[in-house]
Amino acid sequence: MAEAHQAVAFQFTITPEGIDLQLSHQALRQVYLSGLRSWKKRVTRLKNSVITGVYPASPSSWLFVVIAILATMYTRSDPSMGLIAKIQEHLPVSDSLSVQCRTMVSAVLFSTLLWFSLIFTMRLCLKQLLSYHGWMFEQHGKVSNTTKIWAAMVRIFSGRQPLLYSYQGSLPNLPVPAVKDTVKRYLESVRPLMNDSEYERMTELAREFESSLGNRLQWYLKLKALWASNYVSDWWEEYVYLRGRGPIMINSNYYGMDFLYVTPTPIQAARAGNTLHACLLYRRKLNREEIKPSRVPGLNIPLCAAQCERIFNTTRIPGEETDSLMHWQDSEYVVVFHRGRYFRLWLYNAGRLLSPREIEQQIQRILDDPSPPASGEAKLAALTAGERIPWAQTRKEFFGSGVNKRSLDCIEKAAFFVTLDDDEQGMMGDDPAGNLDRYAKSLLHGKCYDRWFDKSFTVVLYKNGKNGLNAEHSWADAPIMAHLWEYVMTTDCFQLGYNEEGHCKGDVAPTLPPPSRLTWDIPAQCQERVQRSLAVAQALADDLDFHVFPIQEFGKGAIKKCKISPDAFIQIALQLAYYRNRGTFSLTYEASMTRLFREGRTETVRSCTSESCAFVRALEGGESKEVCRRLFRTASEKHQQLYRMAMTGGGIDRHLFCLYIVSKYLGEESPFLKEVLSDTWRLSTSQTPLQQVELFDFVNHPDYTTCGGGFGPVADDGYGVSYIIIGENMINFHISCKHSCPQTDAHKFGAYIKKALVDLLELMSPDKQEVSKTEQNHSKNSKKQL
Repeated sequence: MAEAHQAVAFQFTITPEGIDLQLSHQALRQVYLSGLRSWKKRVTRLKNSVITGVYPASPSSWLFVVIAILATMYTRSDPSMGLIAKIQEHLPVSDSLSVQCRTMVSAVLFSTLLWFSLIFTMRLCLKQLLSYHGWMFEQHGKVSNTTKIWAAMVRIFSGRQPLLYSYQGSLPNLPVPAVKDTVKRYLESVRPLMNDSEYERMTELAREFESSLGNRLQWYLKLKALWASNYVSDWWEEYVYLRGRGPIMINSNYYGMDFLYVTPTPIQAARAGNTLHACLLYRRKLNREEIKPSRVPGLNIPLCAAQCERIFNTTRIPGEETDSLMHWQDSEYVVVFHRGRYFRLWLYNAGRLLSPREIEQQIQRILDDPSPPASGEAKLAALTAGERIPWAQTRKEFFGSGVNKRSLDCIEKAAFFVTLDDDEQGMMGDDPAGNLDRYAKSLLHGKCYDRWFDKSFTVVLYKNGKNGLNAEHSWADAPIMAHLWEYVMTTDCFQLGYNEEGHCKGDVAPTLPPPSRLTWDIPAQCQERVQRSLAVAQALADDLDFHVFPIQEFGKGAIKKCKISPDAFIQIALQLAYYRNRGTFSLTYEASMTRLFREGRTETVRSCTSESCAFVRALEGGESKEVCRRLFRTASEKHQQLYRMAMTGGGIDRHLFCLYIVSKYLGEESPFLKEVLSDTWRLSTSQTPLQQVELFDFVNHPDYTTCGGGFGPVADDGYGVSYIIIGENMINFHISCKHSCPQTDAHKFGAYIKKALVDLLELMSPDKQEVSKTEQNHSKNSKKQL
């Protein structure tokens, strides 16, 4: 333990003969190596800051500019048009330098100013280039000359070998849409959900808002957009997440699963060794900014990486009015929960990261520890699962000083949280489908007291070697955690691996000090509050209905043969399934990212459109195949258009949300905005994109398939649907709802989704006659060429 080493690095006693100083060379070496690692990180951070600060140029380009200017001056030309002479006149030390030295210094200063000017110009040009989004609205396979020229210019101004945060200063700011356009799109989105009188009333409210209060609120919003990097993200984080006073377990947190069909090792400690080591390898790459910037698939368009900064060493702190997020620069340990006890596990020794085998050894020590939990310790984490105000009050009253504060600080400053679960989970046994559902529920809420729901993420490791994660939502969105988890899963299996016995590779280190227990002093009054929070959380968990299922009969490959966007195909299938399930349509939320802009997070795609409703009614009403196909393609094109608009800053909901926040600050009441924000999302959906396809090998290792992740329902009478498209032949769905609502059933809705997907594929698949005609034409053309 580093703290223990530091404590006994030296000892001294005062005697009549003087001071007797005793040094521990081993302890001093540990302190020295730990400090050396810290300084190396600071140097790396400083170096990366310089490289990122001058991007898209490079630090070495400064020398090139200086040499070019000096070479030009050597030919008795003045590239500065008199500026070097002006600088020379105003040098503060001009009298103490020779004429030649003054000229040299002036030339270097001019070269530096010129270099900074070129960097500023290149960054401004790149920012303007990245503000162009016409490429997104072009038909697939038809690229205009404008877009081709634009793509070439982006490559020229993007520089070489960018670091993770290199593009941050060049990303455009999120634009503020016109009030008129947002109101028009909103009315269009709610038209299929309202009758004529309701729509007429809403149109009147919208018209009144647009002509009066809307313009005033818009002025303040534009002012914020000029001042802030992103006019939405800070308010979205605060008012949607941090100011929520209800439980974050199920309602906000989400989960990620392990491989669907494969468990690399049945040994819990070994799986923990590789998983934790892979997490720290990812953090090392993150700190060094060696992770490649995320880009739009198939294009050289960068996405904002700001959310990556708080993956590790981050905790949500409860408050009575609002929570806050705390992030620390570094942490060398994790906190491990096992059978009601908390352990601090140091992941570094003598300045180096522990090997997977060493971490396995330490985890095994925790598993073998027979000590019982202290009084009130076992279910302490239930405080993070319950209501936020009681947790904030309890934290202030019982965890503000002494041993409780030290232990709580240890948890909150940890790199992340780890749970060693005594249960076995996964798609296994006589009821694999049911076990998969229970696996999802376990990751989302566990026993309600064995995950620290305030940590940025909790890694869960089960007794049979399965793993997973639970992530807090306020600091970042799911694709950020998915990127980390893809790396961890593939590094675990394909790079680190296991020996024949299932243990981590490498040798044990018997000299490692064992993990240390955190100590607590939990009085009876605090234990009562823990029990109340646990009761609230347990009621939520018991009410949660979950269903996870893979579709392997077809996937993206079959959908693309229909010349339809896979996401649009699935979203329309969800509309059809919901209509068959409930006999009506509902306001539908699909998450879209706005990371094309600086500090962008998400926007809403309102997937229930007039076009999709018309198609569903036609299909269910028995219209001809030709009519249904035409309506389906119209609905698909409409959905793609809405998705593109959301990604490029033309969405509806974030703009209206910010206008509402401004109205509250000004003390103004808007019946239109109040009604807009009171709408209920009974169908909340999200696609988890597979970002690092190159890490997976679905051809040679088809069983190593990620299952994605899911979240709880947004509305008490609605569904939460998450899906991930795997390769060409698989789609995984995660469906959640509440038992307490008699109108919802996750398994029934899952069956409706399967049926809807099959029906749509059958409808849109080319007829056999059409296929045979296409094949005949292809063969004729081939013969002509021969």
